[in-house]
Amino acid sequence: MTPESAHAYAVEIDRVDKRFGAIVALDNASLRIRRGEVYGLLGPNGAGKTTLIRSLVGLVAPEQGTVTVLGQRMPQLGVLARVGYMTQQAALYPDLSAEENVRFFGAINGRVDGVREALEFVDLWDRRKSVVSTLSGGMRTRCSLACALVHKPELLLLDEPTVGVDPQLRIQLWGRFRKMAAAGTSILISSHVMDEAERCDRLGLIRFGRMLAEGTVAELKAKAGVDRLEDAFLKLSEDREP
Repeated sequence: MTPESAHAYAVEIDRVDKRFGAIVALDNASLRIRRGEVYGLLGPNGAGKTTLIRSLVGLVAPEQGTVTVLGQRMPQLGVLARVGYMTQQAALYPDLSAEENVRFFGAINGRVDGVREALEFVDLWDRRKSVVSTLSGGMRTRCSLACALVHKPELLLLDEPTVGVDPQLRIQLWGRFRKMAAAGTSILISSHVMDEAERCDRLGLIRFGRMLAEGTVAELKAKAGVDRLEDAFLKLSEDREP
């Protein structure tokens, strides 16, 4: 990795393999995420999206290849305070209030001055005193997102972040993601929803742990010779079949 590369990219994954027994989770996967961009990782359930994201925070150790985050080869504990990670399942303490959860996650990352801003970002400030176990599934998702961004990370990893969120709030969240990216935050969003994928600056298409292609929506459509992103995904999947 060159100094220019470290400056230009928030994430570099280079030829990563990961298996769980007989299951191939990642197969020679490579991608790069530029600083300040919204990058979508698009693929069906079981494609390898979560495994790839978990490798970025050191929860999965590749058997081959390298993972570099914010210029640091992973695993590297010191870089994690600069990363926000929202898992698919809300990682919250059910007996604490929404505010207490967000404050706790801010504290373990060394920053608690953004608690109100994070809760307002997800439209939960008015419910800040509510115990998490009493919140709806969508509200717990929003609280989990607030926990991931309370410390103002340079890289935000969002694993299916809008599942269970109502359409109006989803539009609002995407508007806020764009503002975060414009201010310099790099965002990786995994999804299997095509209309969300089209909101990203660039996409990585993944299936069976293999990266099928990277590029803008227009580039991927052109590469596949089709007019719809869904058709591009299907066409590029066929092209990569063994």
